[in-house]
Amino acid sequence: MPLAIGNIFNGLFKQYGHTVILLLRFIDIAMLIGAAWVSHYFWLRQFVIDQDYRIVVSLGILAAIIFFEIGQVYRPWRNDAMRGEVARIVRAWVSAIVLVISIVALIRLHFWFGSSYRWIVTWWVLGLLFVLTARSLLSHVLQWLRARGWSQGRIVLVGLNRMAVAVSGQLNQSSWAGLQVIGYIDDRSENRHSVSDFSLPRLGELDDLAAIVAKEAIDEVWIAFPGESLAERAQYQLRHLPVSIRLVIDCFAFKQSKFLSLNTVAGIPTLDFSVSPLHGINRYIKEIMDRMLALMLLILISPLLLLIAVGVKLSSKGPVFYRQERVGWNNRSFTMLKFRSMPVDAEAKTGAVWAKPGEQRATRFGGFLRKTSLDELPQLINVLTGDMSLVGPRPERPDFVEVFKDQVPNYMKKHMVKAGITGWAQVNGWRGDTDLNRRIEHDLYYIQHWSVWFDLEIALRTVLTGFINKNAY
Repeated sequence: MPLAIGNIFNGLFKQYGHTVILLLRFIDIAMLIGAAWVSHYFWLRQFVIDQDYRIVVSLGILAAIIFFEIGQVYRPWRNDAMRGEVARIVRAWVSAIVLVISIVALIRLHFWFGSSYRWIVTWWVLGLLFVLTARSLLSHVLQWLRARGWSQGRIVLVGLNRMAVAVSGQLNQSSWAGLQVIGYIDDRSENRHSVSDFSLPRLGELDDLAAIVAKEAIDEVWIAFPGESLAERAQYQLRHLPVSIRLVIDCFAFKQSKFLSLNTVAGIPTLDFSVSPLHGINRYIKEIMDRMLALMLLILISPLLLLIAVGVKLSSKGPVFYRQERVGWNNRSFTMLKFRSMPVDAEAKTGAVWAKPGEQRATRFGGFLRKTSLDELPQLINVLTGDMSLVGPRPERPDFVEVFKDQVPNYMKKHMVKAGITGWAQVNGWRGDTDLNRRIEHDLYYIQHWSVWFDLEIALRTVLTGFINKNAY
């Protein structure tokens, strides 16, 4: 009976490893509810949670579900080994609690008074401890099972190259993954890809593949040698066997492998070269964040905006705002607002000119605005109207876009997202008359790696160091 039960669990984890992710979701919710109950009993000495507290708990659980998904808390442990999981959980749970506190404060629930602040802080601490403890226990249980042969996937490689050696070494050194490379199959008899401290055993030739899979109880066949004919031959050899077949992609063949990512679209596996995570719910999350923060900032700094407007009017004749056509999301043009820093006729004769250090076109007050980047503040209105984002690649004039798109590789990729008031390139010093190639590299990195946390990091760095920059003129 114990052996039969063991086989059942072995098959469950082996064939349906993603059920662990589903289990984690239920465990997290259970732990957060349990932490809320313990906190409630500790402070109020009541077994039943009051109505107001139940509302807050419901909001907190809903917020946690959303932020845990956004924060990529639910990753397959075989791929991640739980590295960085604690930081992701902390960030997501902090965001959830902050959102709950904000909502409660806005609607002024009765809950917010009395000892509630102690209750919610205790819930946050206990919730974090409960979730991390439960995940740690589950992780140790899975590792214990895999170390004893449960959920051990046996792999054979077809073809041998440097990627195959790297994959085999990584898997065999990661016992927690429950994946073991038994050897390789190749029509070439010599092992030309062995390394000093690691060498794969050669099990035979491709014609022997079916027999080797059956004899060695292989679960998966990974095809590591490029070529359609080899994959077809391997698939034909295995046509009668219930074994998984995977193609190992040789990322060493790609010069820009740092921009690659694996994805699944409608069940179809894809290798993404240039795809932004800003789609679906992520796009709406960023839109909501942008407009809410832009509105709050406009209200908070309205006295400063009024003072700057008076300064612009006193410094030279003309309107307060300078309206300029820029290219943004999906190559669409929009009118970007700035505080006017130059005389009205500054570009009447020259047309659009790239700003360079040492130029004397700006007024004295306008030069101060440019140096401190305060002339960019009206772009909060552009964010509020949906033309721009708080964080993103800086927009450029159509005249310059037409020139740069042929001179700078991948320049037009920056328009995959909305233009921003600040961006990853700007906080790293690539603004003004600097290397456009490096600026675009930073913009593409931002597009590929976007997250709520990345936006917050860029915004914080802008506040701390980004307003005054040697390249702002």
